[in-house]
Amino acid sequence: MMGATASESAYRVLMGVLESRTGQTLSPNRIWRIEMSLKPVMQRHGIADLDALVAALVTSNSRQLLDDTVDAMLNNETYFYREYSVFDEIAATALEQIREINKLRRRLTVWHCGVSTGQEAYSLAMLIAEQGAKWAGWQVDIVGTDVSYHAISRARVGLYSQFEIQRGLPVQRMVRWFDQTDGGWLAKADLRRRVDFSVQNMLVDRPPLASSADLIFCRNLLLYFSAPMRQKAFARLRAMAAPQSFLVLGAGETVLGQTDQFVASPRLRGLYEPADQQVRRAAA
Repeated sequence: MMGATASESAYRVLMGVLESRTGQTLSPNRIWRIEMSLKPVMQRHGIADLDALVAALVTSNSRQLLDDTVDAMLNNETYFYREYSVFDEIAATALEQIREINKLRRRLTVWHCGVSTGQEAYSLAMLIAEQGAKWAGWQVDIVGTDVSYHAISRARVGLYSQFEIQRGLPVQRMVRWFDQTDGGWLAKADLRRRVDFSVQNMLVDRPPLASSADLIFCRNLLLYFSAPMRQKAFARLRAMAAPQSFLVLGAGETVLGQTDQFVASPRLRGLYEPADQQVRRAAA
């Protein structure tokens, strides 16, 4: 049964708005949270209920109301070093292989798609910075994109609450890379300059990459796409990937039965490679 304050048509419209703007669909357990998620938006814009919100979206030309509504329905769950084993594998193996592949041009390009509020992109930036001399003289570009303007705004500022900073971030790194302020823990300028954040819809917009991505993070985003949207997303990821590159998905995600653009890496557990990359390797 739908919430007492909203009609079924209001829910359908809101779900349609989310999918048309982001490609994402709402799972049943998220549908029931729409009204709660949108209450702050309705209060801020002086709107009484979801039916009135839908009416305002239809009749108003307010871009801010539309952006706020879509933002509130997104799931921006993330944290530092999410799944340590993944970052360990990247540090120990994936980056080493990329260094060997790119040793002549000395360039590393990372695209973090669905970066949310930035913790995982900053985690990778810290990891690479701490490898020190290995990347001396290299051009290292880390680009984080997300459809949520609110999440990207937070990522750019790099300010995190006590709960957020303690969630996955070891004390040594917290002290080295962040300053405690009255508003929370602020990423130091040296860390912030290592990541470029921008608002992008990965299904529509071309990410601002200076070269093809050697490493792509797209974690726990494709879960929210319908099958056709997921196919489109994988095609975009492949289009932006370097010929020899790695794709990192979330723990509950896979390419099996989803796409023929990527296959599981035979060398790195839990990572994926472009399918045609493996064909070239086999032919060689």
